[in-house]
Amino acid sequence: MAQKILIIRFSSIGDIVLTSPVIRCLKLQSDTEIHYLTKAAYAGILEANPYVKKVFSIKKEINEVIKQLKIEQYDYIIDLHKNLRSFRLRLALGQKTSSFDKLNFEKWLICNFKINRLPKVHIVERYLEALHVFNIKNDRQGLDYFIPEMEEKATQTIRNQYPEYLVFAIGAAHATKRLPVELISKICRSAPLPVILIGGKTDKKNADFIVRNAKGTIINQCGEFSIHQSASIIKHARIVVTHDTGMMHIAAAFKKAIISIWGNTIPEFGMYPYLPSGSDHHYSFQVEKLACRPCSKIGYKTCPKKHFKCMKQQDIAAIISKMAQLCTQ
Repeated sequence: MAQKILIIRFSSIGDIVLTSPVIRCLKLQSDTEIHYLTKAAYAGILEANPYVKKVFSIKKEINEVIKQLKIEQYDYIIDLHKNLRSFRLRLALGQKTSSFDKLNFEKWLICNFKINRLPKVHIVERYLEALHVFNIKNDRQGLDYFIPEMEEKATQTIRNQYPEYLVFAIGAAHATKRLPVELISKICRSAPLPVILIGGKTDKKNADFIVRNAKGTIINQCGEFSIHQSASIIKHARIVVTHDTGMMHIAAAFKKAIISIWGNTIPEFGMYPYLPSGSDHHYSFQVEKLACRPCSKIGYKTCPKKHFKCMKQQDIAAIISKMAQLCTQ
């Protein structure tokens, strides 16, 4: 009889996509029925995943689902969020559990004292360590992202209009992860292909500025697409330019050529694009040897030092050159 497993990851887009190898490897290498608990805002990301039997969600509190989860009588819980909320849930369900090392102390050290004790291990590898009791091996196939058919069809018109294009995912949850709009405009102005700007509703104003100042064929779709529709646009793009955000990981799931631009965070946190073995389609840009960087493992509304050198001093000419090269390959 198949073991019934609950995976916990409440948020957010990129973090959930990064758990996809855990789901796939567990399902394909063991006799298991996989359920997943996340926040309601992100439950749709998992709806088309063929390896997940049931998706449970909460708006805010675990009390919303404890009764339902107890009925399921899980054999094992894999906690890939590892915070107080997930710990309380594990206690309430009373089943065997495993988790992963969040490296919070190591991240605190490098952010506050610039002492780098971070292991050279991607977070996917650390997630997979939570499966050690099942003797699961990493299949090295990268990330998964599954788009419902209707969401794929919803982007067909714009994809027909622009058979070849590149995507610039201009958003990020924190301002210190985002390039200033003037620099994004400069990059888009030099793009050899039409550029589709994607992001949330809060990015629309910035996207309007970019369209006005970049000229050329710049299509503002910020706030127009669902997560799945943005994923569809990424799936069919020639290349993807992105900040350290969830769209970067969706691009990795589709094995796209990725130009990632890093501000206050660093790839060494282990959250860079996770590609299959043998793939080498990721090009990261960051301001090296900046004494104040990284200043946070997440980000801020404004630069704590007021100068924002980690983004303002990006080598825009090099980004444009790499973009042109990838678009012509």
